[in-house]
Amino acid sequence: MSTTQKTERSSLRKGRLGVAGIVFFVVAASAPMAGMTGVVPVAGVLGNGAAVPGAYVFVGLILLLFSVGFTAMSHQVTNAGAFFAYVGKGLGINVGVGSAFVSILAYITVQLAIYGFFGAMMELTFGALGVSIPWYIWCALGWIGVTVLSLLSVDIGAKILGVLTGLEVLSMLVVAAAILFSTNLPEGLNFEASFSPANVFAGGFAGTAGIAITFAFASFIGFESTAIYGEESVNPKKTVRRATYWAIGIIAGLFTIVTFAMMSGMGSSAVVDQILARSTVDGSPLANPAAVLFSLATEFVGPWMAQLMSWLVLTSLFAGLLAFQNATSRYFFAMGRGGVLPARLAKTNRRGAPWMGVTLTSVIAIVVIAIFAIFKLDPVLNLFYWLSSVSVLAIVLVEILVSVAVIVYFIKNEGANVWQGKIAPALAVLGMALAVYLLIARFNLLAGTSADGVDPSLPDSEFQMNPLGWVLVLLPFVIFLVGLIVGVVNKKENASLTEDILS
Repeated sequence: MSTTQKTERSSLRKGRLGVAGIVFFVVAASAPMAGMTGVVPVAGVLGNGAAVPGAYVFVGLILLLFSVGFTAMSHQVTNAGAFFAYVGKGLGINVGVGSAFVSILAYITVQLAIYGFFGAMMELTFGALGVSIPWYIWCALGWIGVTVLSLLSVDIGAKILGVLTGLEVLSMLVVAAAILFSTNLPEGLNFEASFSPANVFAGGFAGTAGIAITFAFASFIGFESTAIYGEESVNPKKTVRRATYWAIGIIAGLFTIVTFAMMSGMGSSAVVDQILARSTVDGSPLANPAAVLFSLATEFVGPWMAQLMSWLVLTSLFAGLLAFQNATSRYFFAMGRGGVLPARLAKTNRRGAPWMGVTLTSVIAIVVIAIFAIFKLDPVLNLFYWLSSVSVLAIVLVEILVSVAVIVYFIKNEGANVWQGKIAPALAVLGMALAVYLLIARFNLLAGTSADGVDPSLPDSEFQMNPLGWVLVLLPFVIFLVGLIVGVVNKKENASLTEDILS
């Protein structure tokens, strides 16, 4: 095999993605339809009620601060490993390897969580049509589709995600517009109830405001994956920056507008009662949180829209699976190329896809799904809630490391002004530190791992978890230490990784 051929089979295909393609991957990863139907109603009841839209604005601002330093660093490093390359550049290779391990944990766990939700929703949707197929079979079918598509050229996946994501975003905006421009709103448009700081932060970070903000942070996971596609973009130095800001703007804007419409459609003063009434099944409140958005769609647009959205939830979840499959496989590729993991993971196929990384990602997924199925664990209460909570905590921890790395790097090097390289990242660290505190304090609520006899919705229930909860909380920290040790021990691999990051 010639040198050129070898290079082609160990490098990602360049110039395949523009700003729009990367944005589609990122917005798809956030699964906005799934978040709007699953997260928002819970945040409204247990959190700050009608002020949930303000919580999304607050979190969006924190992530914009993070993105200032993040995108400044993207001008210095273009690497499919993104986060670990940035951390390695600023804080040293060993810390970079530790962050890489945590990043992989985050992306693997969030994809597995989505598999659980996808399988459960498919079983429920088709069960209503008389087709009885267990959730894990639906997961296996989705797994086949995701694996096949992730082995194709990355731009093909972007086009598919573009269609699926476009449809779900459009449907939500149509419903939001119908509500916001309606003349039959219960209380009109109450901006103060949803955006006044006094209402957004009512109850304090230890109480209802903290719960809403915690759920809002969970809705943004995946936005940072823009840099992962830098090597495959048309112009990495410009594309990643633009895609990051577009992604945050779209996700924050979408959640803010649609949630504000939902609150207005129900009446700001009656939000909690309305959510409970619309989502209760057989006396169990929040048993069907998706019914909140669907009932509003029926009321303000028509039954056909609710029916359409019930199917778009499924495509939203599938799009999220594909997005995180691509992100995880590229992390494995970058770590294989850098020498941290076996070099065979750096192999790509003729279409430029990291096929060994795809294979490993898919094997991990199907094994975990099989384990949950064999032990008859619930796909939502266990697979989804447990692992999605771990993923959010893990990614926020890495984002803190990235922000610190940006500050350290630009103290020693030129390439960013004071705002980009120091002030904005420092403010982001403070915001992310608050997020970590809230995520750990409210992990019992997020993951459903509260200690016996503890009501996780009460302010005084902070940190009161069962043993499993503490194992899940500590997992990202333990994985970081493992990665750190691997980085310290493997000197030869460090040399390869240094060369890869600096190239």
